[in-house]
Amino acid sequence: VQLQAFGGGLVQPGGSLRLTCATSGVTPDHYATGWFRQAPGKEREGVSCITNDDGMIFYADSVKGRFTISRDKRKNTVSLQMNSLKADDAAVYYCNGIIGGRLYWGQGTEVTVSS
Repeated sequence: VQLQAFGGGLVQPGGSLRLTCATSGVTPDHYATGWFRQAPGKEREGVSCITNDDGMIFYADSVKGRFTISRDKRKNTVSLQMNSLKADDAAVYYCNGIIGGRLYWGQGTEVTVSS
């Protein structure tokens, strides 16, 4: 099982980016996929997650109303649409997946918010 996150980049404050987490390999019992982020000098924090079967969703308070998580079960991807980005959103974003009772992490993708 491998998870790959992509879509990061440089965006101006108020702009948007769409991150995607693609899962490959044999993925029995793919329970949920989540997004975390880590800014320099800060601890990694949870941003959003979605369960695979029933689509239950969680958002951190700091991103509610601005970020939207979605899943494409056919493509085995989970996307994070990030709107109204702020400087505080700048971080390396990681996705993870609970698959077959194990936690897998993808590599990070960097989001820079700067004018």
